[in-house]
Amino acid sequence: MTDLQITEAFLYMDYLCFRALCCKGPPPARPEYDLVCIGLTGAGKTSLLSKLCSESPDNVVSTTGFSIKAVPFQNAILNVKELGGADNIRKYWSRYYQGSQGVIFVLDSASSEDDLETARNELHSALQHPQLCTLPFLILANHQDKPAARSVQEVKKYFELEPLARGKRWILQPCSLDDMDALKDSFSQLINLLEEKDHEAVRM
Repeated sequence: MTDLQITEAFLYMDYLCFRALCCKGPPPARPEYDLVCIGLTGAGKTSLLSKLCSESPDNVVSTTGFSIKAVPFQNAILNVKELGGADNIRKYWSRYYQGSQGVIFVLDSASSEDDLETARNELHSALQHPQLCTLPFLILANHQDKPAARSVQEVKKYFELEPLARGKRWILQPCSLDDMDALKDSFSQLINLLEEKDHEAVRM
């Protein structure tokens, strides 16, 4: 190989390195999904979402109407519309369902029997609502760090999830503010369901 050929070879390798390092362009945009987050007052919706957004828990105030947070993950951004859970607000929940691509339902696993019964009724209503019934659901049994917390199996049985949600995309997971790894894993599973639904829509 001549000196000229060697020089050309090195120049070509430099060009390839330059292309690899500098000309890749911006990384592909993460997909965004619009979700609705519902649950009774005190279930912990605001605290969980704030923790996922790395916000200080000292500034958390219970949502009275609705709020929107962009919750970033490595492979997606979730635009979560959280609806207040007070008695006088729950009757208006359905007005905010339109455009949702998934549902987060947060329940207090350590709540009273009366509140748990109310939460069950609200979840049943959401699972059967025409605008939500085909969407992926992430059901979070929150406050697992409390002594009175019911297990996931107890919640599943009490809420009659197996017969009611058969054929639907849903995940039931325990959670608490003390275990963020488990909470993030739950949301990763939800993102997988959202991606699967997207792929199915493309194939149709």
